[in-house]
Amino acid sequence: MKPVFEKFKTGLYKTRITLFCKLKDVISRGKKFNQEFIENIEEILIESDIGIETTMYLMDELKEQYRKNKNFDTSTVLGIIKKKLKEIMMECNTPEISERKQEKPYVILVVGVNGTGKTTTIGKLAYKYKKEGKSVLLSAADTFRAAAVEQLDIWRKRAGADIVKTKYGADPASVAYDSLQAAISRNIDVLIIDTAGRLHTKVNLMEELKKIKRILKKIKPSAPDETLLVLDAVTGQNSLTQAKEFNDAIGIDGIVLTKLDGTAKGGIIVPILKELKIPVKYVGMGEKVTDLALFDSETFINALICD
Repeated sequence: MKPVFEKFKTGLYKTRITLFCKLKDVISRGKKFNQEFIENIEEILIESDIGIETTMYLMDELKEQYRKNKNFDTSTVLGIIKKKLKEIMMECNTPEISERKQEKPYVILVVGVNGTGKTTTIGKLAYKYKKEGKSVLLSAADTFRAAAVEQLDIWRKRAGADIVKTKYGADPASVAYDSLQAAISRNIDVLIIDTAGRLHTKVNLMEELKKIKRILKKIKPSAPDETLLVLDAVTGQNSLTQAKEFNDAIGIDGIVLTKLDGTAKGGIIVPILKELKIPVKYVGMGEKVTDLALFDSETFINALICD
């Protein structure tokens, strides 16, 4: 199995080409810290999806360095950007909620729009917990999509987990309720609840998520112990919009960013942390059940801007 840094380095290849290689090229050609140099750096940062707010912050830092020293060496720009990105991300990201002591079962509610890789992520999470020696039960509460239960069943077999499922069109909150009851009666360590791949603009579907949370709390007041939002890195800035909508509606404890290996938009992690203060918990970089890595800010930046 690849070390975490190598996984990040491989997964961030496309983003690194967009950000690191282009920055390096501009810096090697631009010996003077002039308006053209500034605009080129700014354009590259924005293209990498690190966000307008973060880009302006970084540019202000570079301009401040120049004001302090008119002989400012442009070759130091990359190092300054790397240092400041690390500071932003390490300040905003928080330790895992799952490290806290919790009464069994530890309940994870997984939400996200269609096509983000939500069900795949649940399978990978289940596998992670099983490898840690924990018993895992999956709840097939996505009853709106005909193939959702079958897809989850395939992933739970790969992970070696159990499942609570029902017929297509059943009430999702009832499925979640029955699943938590089953997890308690079986003394299960971790319950992971799948939900419909709802559109973040559909108020009635957000209300369904709120209902699930209310129902769970009737049995276990702390439930869900963790609400994870799955985002597709390929969608770039749209991911930020989704995160805001879900967080405003139901409250998000952490984010799983998938398909990081298939996009040049991996920089979206930065504005998610800086603007929303929601920790990125995991990143998906492949289709295997093992292709889920704990997110680490320093490792991410080192792999993104490597010397």
